[in-house]
Amino acid sequence: MENEERHQAILELLRAEAQQGLVPFVRCVELALYHPKWGYYKANRERVGKTVGTDFTTAAALGSMFGELIASAAETLVGNTKDYTLVEMGAEPGQKHFDTVHERFSEIKTIRLGEEIILPSKCILVANELLDAQPFNRFIFANGNWRELAVRVDGVELTVEPLPGFSSAHAKEFASTLPVATEGWILDAPLAAETLCREILKQSWQGAVIFLDYGKTVAQCLESSPSGTARSYYRHQMSGDILNQLGSQDLTCHVLWDRITSVFIEEGLRGVQLDRQEAFFVKYAGREMERIALSGSTELTSRLRALTHPAHFGAKFQVLHGIRQK
Repeated sequence: MENEERHQAILELLRAEAQQGLVPFVRCVELALYHPKWGYYKANRERVGKTVGTDFTTAAALGSMFGELIASAAETLVGNTKDYTLVEMGAEPGQKHFDTVHERFSEIKTIRLGEEIILPSKCILVANELLDAQPFNRFIFANGNWRELAVRVDGVELTVEPLPGFSSAHAKEFASTLPVATEGWILDAPLAAETLCREILKQSWQGAVIFLDYGKTVAQCLESSPSGTARSYYRHQMSGDILNQLGSQDLTCHVLWDRITSVFIEEGLRGVQLDRQEAFFVKYAGREMERIALSGSTELTSRLRALTHPAHFGAKFQVLHGIRQK
């Protein structure tokens, strides 16, 4: 009953905002994920893990090993990290994967989704699947032009159709950069992730950024994803029915790595590089991986394999990283 209540509450909010029955798709996603009362990420429940009632799992759910590998990678990037604060962006409540590495940093600070972002002068910024959790715009190539999609909310069922214009100047600018595509091709763009990155990186600090997520470039999306990359997760089941159970299921799409990389560079980061998660840990946390592999612990080596093997998290996820020096 709660799922239906959430869906209907969000639907009423959308109908109150609609213009000629339409609401920009990005606004629908924003309310479904982040409405203070009805949003998916505002619900007081466990979302990440493999227990009953969770919806998806992440690398961080593997526990302290994740934190130890990240700490080792940070040391490779900046050297001695004891003068740096490790700042984790967007962690789910209850996660404790950095509990075993406190002594390797001056402090460990967590900034939850929606909290004010205030960064120390020296910090290591870490975010695991933060960017794909942001609201996303949908675009369709129709009649020779890229159009932004909206949700029609004044009918019995929710349907999708192009907006008369664009939801924002950012969306209009993005559409103007896209090449000609096949008629009906859909492109999902988490433009809010770009805005969030600028908000984080514009502050005055020095250190390193390590953002882990899954994504493609715009060109890759326009080569291999004709229906877009948006999907929902509910009870570990992936679906393309992203307008169902609003507020009760996770909504996500692939990060556009070329766009985020440009933000990193424009905001003054150096050595910006995108690696597969497997390659990142091998290059920057190789000694820690070797220690785990030689530990003799079947449980630890199994977790390491899940984190780095191409059949698991290793190839499905990427790591965008860079450093900033004053």
